[in-house]
Amino acid sequence: MASINPHVNFNGNAEEAFTFYKSVFGGEFTKIIRFKDLASAGFSVAKNEENKIMHIALPIGKSSMLMANDVPDIMGKTNENENRSKIVITAESKEEADKLFNGLSVGGQIEGPIGDSPWGTYFGMFRDKYGIEWMVDFDPRNKG
Repeated sequence: MASINPHVNFNGNAEEAFTFYKSVFGGEFTKIIRFKDLASAGFSVAKNEENKIMHIALPIGKSSMLMANDVPDIMGKTNENENRSKIVITAESKEEADKLFNGLSVGGQIEGPIGDSPWGTYFGMFRDKYGIEWMVDFDPRNKG
C-alpha cells in the first residue's frame, strides 16, 4: 500500500526545526544533504547557501518519514504562516498524544487545545514556532 510522508519547506532554518522535532519524536536523521554537497562545475552554490539544507529526513514511528529542505534565496521566501496544510499525527495512546502535542507546541500558537473532541477522539491542533501546522489525534476506539 502507498504511504504518505510530509515534506516541509523552510527559509534557512530547516536544520534548527528538525533538531527540535528530533528532540520531541526521538530517532536519528536518515539523511542530511547540504547544498554544498551538490556543488559542481555545472551547479554552483552561493556562499550564503552552502550550509543550508537541500534534504533532511527524520523517521517518525514505524513507517513514516518527515522530510524538509531550505528554499534557496533565488526561489523567494516561503510564507509558512500562509501555508494552510497540516501535518496529522495519529498517536497510539492518550499519553503519547499529550507528549507530542505539548512538546511540539512549545513556543507556538495553540489553535485548538488537546482534549476530548465532539467526534469522540482526543484531539488538538497548533502552529509550531516554525510556522508549521500540526494536528494530534488519538482515537480510543482504535486501540489494539
